[in-house]
Amino acid sequence: MSPTNDSAVTPATVTPATDTPPAAAPPGEDVARGTGVSLWKQIAERIEADIAEGRLVAGARLPTENELAERFGVNRHTLRRALAHLTERRLIEATPGRGTFVKEPPIRYPIGARTRFSEIVSREGRAPSGRLIGSRVEPASAEIAQALGLVVGAAVLRIDMIREADGVPITVASHWYEAGRCRDLDLLVAATGSVTRALETLGLGDYRRLETRITARPADAEDCRLLALPAGRTVMVLDAINGDPQRRPIQYSRARFCADRVQLVVKT
Repeated sequence: MSPTNDSAVTPATVTPATDTPPAAAPPGEDVARGTGVSLWKQIAERIEADIAEGRLVAGARLPTENELAERFGVNRHTLRRALAHLTERRLIEATPGRGTFVKEPPIRYPIGARTRFSEIVSREGRAPSGRLIGSRVEPASAEIAQALGLVVGAAVLRIDMIREADGVPITVASHWYEAGRCRDLDLLVAATGSVTRALETLGLGDYRRLETRITARPADAEDCRLLALPAGRTVMVLDAINGDPQRRPIQYSRARFCADRVQLVVKT
């Protein structure tokens, strides 16, 4: 979408987080009053044009709301309406504690025999990270027992993790393991931030994907909180079974992915 009045306005300048922002333009210079076009719409169009024409690159951080409101000479209510419009169009995204960024293209996420989050994210030129958010030993439900080849009620270790790319949450997952076979795995995950490295320490690092089931559903309140999503977004849910070289199941996993941050690719 092109600006409404090209002769009267110039594109807003927004710089990546790593650069020092240039001196601000005089308040109101980037919008034209009295044209019949709402100010919030003009602001949204300026930023959208900067994205489309490459002046704002993927991953660039926008200035704060106060800085943008001052630059455009508008109140924060008007500015927020413009940002909300751009968010709805999936052009920008706010991440709590980090700021508002131009959306990165979705991560191409292959699902194959050997699926490793850190390797996939690194190949995309992004920095992977992971952290443990909870663990406990619990009795296996019928679903988990069947997946792991255990009896219902057998002790399983549950590990909950969140994984990020460049600090942006990509997936939150729960993993279940036979408790006796994977003793202290949660401590190793907490220390390394990686399931793969933790399993390697136990001699189980060469695991392979045995089965993947993919569904989709609206994000619930916990998904929105952990994945920093606005209400109404969709998550893709991957239920997976991973096994050792002898195809004995060692992990049952349920991961929720933000649907517009990844592109799942099923390898055949």
